[in-house]
Amino acid sequence: MGNAYCMCCGCVGQANVGVVEKWGRFQKLAQPGLHFFNPFVGECLVGMLSTRISSLDVKIETKTKDNVFVQMHCSIQYRVIRANADDAFYELQNPQEQIQAYVFDVVRAHVPKMALDELFEQKGDVAQAVLEELEKVMGAYGYNIEQILMVDIIPDPSVRKAMNEINAAQRQQLASVYKGEAEKILQVKRAEADAEAKYLGGVGVARQRQAITDGLRENILNFSHKIEGTSAKEVMDLIMVTQYFDTIKDLGNSSKNTTVFIPHGPGHVRDIGEQIRNGLMEASSARICEE
Repeated sequence: MGNAYCMCCGCVGQANVGVVEKWGRFQKLAQPGLHFFNPFVGECLVGMLSTRISSLDVKIETKTKDNVFVQMHCSIQYRVIRANADDAFYELQNPQEQIQAYVFDVVRAHVPKMALDELFEQKGDVAQAVLEELEKVMGAYGYNIEQILMVDIIPDPSVRKAMNEINAAQRQQLASVYKGEAEKILQVKRAEADAEAKYLGGVGVARQRQAITDGLRENILNFSHKIEGTSAKEVMDLIMVTQYFDTIKDLGNSSKNTTVFIPHGPGHVRDIGEQIRNGLMEASSARICEE
């Protein structure tokens, strides 16, 4: 077999790029597929690089502006630029360590300028700063930084406990305010209901007294017309005596009452009648004087 046919072959897989050298010097990049190399002229496939997206997890411990030590978990997603795969193959021996070193440098330059609360609120700004720095540096070595994620920010356990206690105290304070407002509303509504009940009770008592007055007047008029020779005063005395005995009867029938001493006799009944008449006369006199 002649030298023209003494060749070897190599296969570059999908999502990979091969590096071909000739006499130890870079010659070209081999795209996915089957390739033939002539070893007699020094051609050979020296290596392959994956163009898939790779992920690198980095843990960084640093301190915030308010002197709180935190541990940050970053996830860097990067890939080899197919057109610049030779730079990625020859320039960097360990790209993961290089990326990690730049992440450390950028994070520890930005986080000490921010308080802990600001760090939680602006962690996206820190990730953007790391992304810009890595793109600028790693692009020259044939790597493209796809995305950077600040996965977690973990403060010191004692600080986390204090933050939880502060949050719980604030929520309890807010709950106390709402509870006080609710109790205030209940008391106002209870007072309004009590006032309305008393008003309606007063209206009922006034109507009851009006009905009693109307009934007494009607009874007096009927009695005076039906029985000749009787005056309104005598009818009024008779009605008051009847109501007096009805009251005594009700007191005796009530099981909830204790012993009640009431002066009783014809003279006392007459005195009660005179007292009621005197009270009515004084009220009428006062009303006339006011007019």
